[in-house]
Amino acid sequence: MSGRVLSVNVGGPRLIEWLGRVESTSIWKTPVQGRVAVRGVNVAGDDQSNREVHGGPHKAVHAYAREDAEWWERELGRPLEHGAFGENLSVEGVDVTGALIGERWRIGSVVLQVCQPRIPCWKLGARMADPTFPAHFAAAGRPGSYLRILEEGEIGAGDELHVEERPGHGLTIGDVARI
Repeated sequence: MSGRVLSVNVGGPRLIEWLGRVESTSIWKTPVQGRVAVRGVNVAGDDQSNREVHGGPHKAVHAYAREDAEWWERELGRPLEHGAFGENLSVEGVDVTGALIGERWRIGSVVLQVCQPRIPCWKLGARMADPTFPAHFAAAGRPGSYLRILEEGEIGAGDELHVEERPGHGLTIGDVARI
C-alpha cells in the first residue's frame, strides 16, 4: 500500500482569544517548502504549546488524509487548506483511519510508526471557529493518526508514503478512536 505526502506543515505557539480567554495554541500549521528534518520528537520548525497533552515520542508527527479533509469540505461547505486540522503531514492515497496500530510508514528517509488516533480538544474548535466542532469531529470517525519516529531523516511534499509493515492484529486507528 502506498500514497504520497501533499504537504509538510509546521507551526508554533501563538496566543489566541477564545471564548473570553487568552490561550496558547500551536494548531495553526502551514505548509513549508523543500525537505524538512524529522528528528527526536518533532518535525523541524514545529512546536507544541502544551506538552503535557501534545507532542512527545508517541505524538511526534500528526498525519491527516486528504480524502478525510475532502469529506469535511463537503460537510462544512467550504474549502480547507493543508494543515487545517493541525496535521504535520497532509497525505493522500492511504487510509489513515484504517491504519493498523504499529504499522510502519516509510516517507523519504524517515520511518514512522502509527501509534494512536488524534483525540480532539478545544483547540480544534478554535481552529475551526466553532466550539462544538471537537464533538462533531470525534463523532465523524475520521481522527487522523499520531506517529512515532523510528528512523530520523527528511521528508517533503511529493514524497511517496509506503506502508512497509502491518501487524497481524487488525486493530485500527478508527477502532481505537471508537473505543
